[in-house]
Amino acid sequence: MDKLPVSFEFFPPKTPEGAEKLVGVRQKLYELKPQFFSVTYGAGGSTQDGTLQTVQAILKDGFEAAPHFSCIGASKESVRAQLAQFKEAGIKRMVALRGDLPSGYGAFGEFKYASELIAFIRTETGDHFHIEVGCYPEMHPQAKSPETDLLAYAMKVKAGANSAITQYFFNSDAYFRFVDDAHKLGATIPVVPGIMPITNSSQLMRFSDACGAEIPRWIRTRLQSFGDDTASIKSFGLDVVTDLCDQLRNAGVPGLHFYSMNQAATVTEICKRLDLA
Repeated sequence: MDKLPVSFEFFPPKTPEGAEKLVGVRQKLYELKPQFFSVTYGAGGSTQDGTLQTVQAILKDGFEAAPHFSCIGASKESVRAQLAQFKEAGIKRMVALRGDLPSGYGAFGEFKYASELIAFIRTETGDHFHIEVGCYPEMHPQAKSPETDLLAYAMKVKAGANSAITQYFFNSDAYFRFVDDAHKLGATIPVVPGIMPITNSSQLMRFSDACGAEIPRWIRTRLQSFGDDTASIKSFGLDVVTDLCDQLRNAGVPGLHFYSMNQAATVTEICKRLDLA
């Protein structure tokens, strides 16, 4: 049986120390032979340079890397220039997103939705880029309803997306239902589950409240019961997330995308337990 493909997400380091640490993290994760790495992008493209530098460093090391590329506040001209820069850097894959408006920003720019960005990229560059998109098995926090959220996703697929990466989740049924519903709308591209390791319960609660990812009550109450006992939180988190990945793999998912939080130890341990290392 072929090994399940894995990929990892980084965020651009904000300090020289963070950048140095990420070099070590990358070296450790290269050993897992990932399909690619993705690198995030701040609100309104605020970390654009750091994103590109990180992507270029990964490409130089011989691995595929995909910058996140958001269109909020962008013009067609600025997107065109960015696409030329990506091509010049040897980038072949990207994660196309609507993105968040930075605070104090009033206007959307020339693109209101990710589907408009994807259609524009295809018009400008044909099939040069493998375009990943985001999706929300438990519904985008700003969507009016699950139906409108699914239709927005189907529009991104129709516009030319190649594959999708989900927001993280801890309930595999939400993922399977989303994929089934998307297929009914003709959106049949591969949907790779996004996986969030559990290493810090207060951080996880904060992230989850912000992005609309549900932490099942049994997980939340167990995490709360550990208080400040980080060893117990990490041990419990490893068991829960490895079990989730195992369920997903047994059901035939096309890959696993880990939100590494610029750390190597936990995702490496999960991959070892799954015999993916």
